[in-house]
Amino acid sequence: VQLQASGGGLVQAGGSLRLSCAASGRTFSEFAAGWFRQAPGKEREFVATISRTGETTLYDNSVKGRFTVSRDNAKSTVYLQMNSLKPEDTAVYYCATGSVSVATRRYEYNYWGQGTQVTVSS
Repeated sequence: VQLQASGGGLVQAGGSLRLSCAASGRTFSEFAAGWFRQAPGKEREFVATISRTGETTLYDNSVKGRFTVSRDNAKSTVYLQMNSLKPEDTAVYYCATGSVSVATRRYEYNYWGQGTQVTVSS
């Protein structure tokens, strides 16, 4: 599976961005998907995950209520809607797939996108 993330950019605090991650290769609907992020000098951390059908989602506490993960299996794409952005959300955001079910740990995913930069100014 190849993943292509897009939608990152520079936004002011309180603003919104929508990230997209398009998959190609194997059938996208076979796998759960997730979003992770990595700030400079920090470990890559879990943000959100969504099940194969989209019925189940999980979020890190730091983004709960502000971010929404969704997917369109017909388009083989997963999205991350980010609202009320904060400077501490600044990071490179990665999409991942290959997990059978929702997952919060990096090792549970087999396929990763290249990352898209999100910068939130104060």
